[in-house]
Amino acid sequence: MSQKIKIGITAGDVNGVGLDIILRIFKEEGYGSQFIPVLYANAQVIKFYKNELGLNDGPDYHIIQNTSECVEGKLNLKICGNDEVNITPGEASIEGGKFALASLKAALADIKDGQIQALCTAPIDKQSIKSEEFPFNGHTGFLASELEAPQYAMMLVSDNLRVALVTEHVPLKEVSPMLSQELILDKIRVIHESLKVDFGIIKPKIAVLGLNPHSGDGGVIGREEIEIIKPAVEKAQAEKMIVWGPYSADGFFGNHQFNQFDAVLAMYHDQGLIPFKYMAFEDGVNYTAGLPIVRTSPDHGTAYALAGKGTAHLSSFTAALNLANQIHNQRVENLEMAKNPLDFTRYRKEKFSIGIPNMPKR
Repeated sequence: MSQKIKIGITAGDVNGVGLDIILRIFKEEGYGSQFIPVLYANAQVIKFYKNELGLNDGPDYHIIQNTSECVEGKLNLKICGNDEVNITPGEASIEGGKFALASLKAALADIKDGQIQALCTAPIDKQSIKSEEFPFNGHTGFLASELEAPQYAMMLVSDNLRVALVTEHVPLKEVSPMLSQELILDKIRVIHESLKVDFGIIKPKIAVLGLNPHSGDGGVIGREEIEIIKPAVEKAQAEKMIVWGPYSADGFFGNHQFNQFDAVLAMYHDQGLIPFKYMAFEDGVNYTAGLPIVRTSPDHGTAYALAGKGTAHLSSFTAALNLANQIHNQRVENLEMAKNPLDFTRYRKEKFSIGIPNMPKR
């Protein structure tokens, strides 16, 4: 068995449901005994939400300056952001976005330095965090850029369903112009490798969905399947990967064909996430495959309407923390990873015949 790892937890939007959930999770006696949690926030926001939620008897938190000072069995708090932040639960604000970014940057610095071994991110508000420092539509693109991982995939994970996306947070009208054989093949490669390395599946089976209704109906309802998606699937098959498609999305999920595969690749956000969240909303996890670090997140957003009320479900965030721990341990077992998780990039190139080819930095 591997030693307990330190999992960095970002605060997310201070006006959202993230800190509400985090504090209630670690109030549960014995939770977090399998890993050492490190929360990137400050005492003010902790005290605010403890008071808001009436958590007078916990959770205990331990303020640290360096992760070497972490204490097992407590929520370790590494101070970041301004000492005073205006907290308005349920209301988006630029100040809330700035605090979310400060928390994310502090955690990222520690994981680059090898001080924490995995990252679990609380939800952010994409509008309030967006700035010159953060010109992205979510965590995924930001982390991929910072960690120089040009090929990655957003993957939603539950006990019996994994759904990855070719395109993520983009307007629907931009999906078709973005698709290419190369992009789809890159996503298949990332998913295939992640299923082997991160989930311990020796011969992964991947299903690829079509873009159009009825998967184009032989070109009558669109030609993306014929000209782009099917050729990408055939190239993946030529690389000895077990990949099938394109499937018509409605029939694929309606007939429960997903049960025959280890992962599903959807062409756009709602095509994959609507069925996933219908089946696994409460315990689903957002996982970023292809990064040199382990990063998870709950599959829900800021849920402003629930912030500070103590009523939001804990299960998705709990599952995200547990999955981060499990995947890190799986990587250690498979790859004999060095202490610094960024060394995973070197190990995957050495150990796996179907790796991720180098691409120019963005």
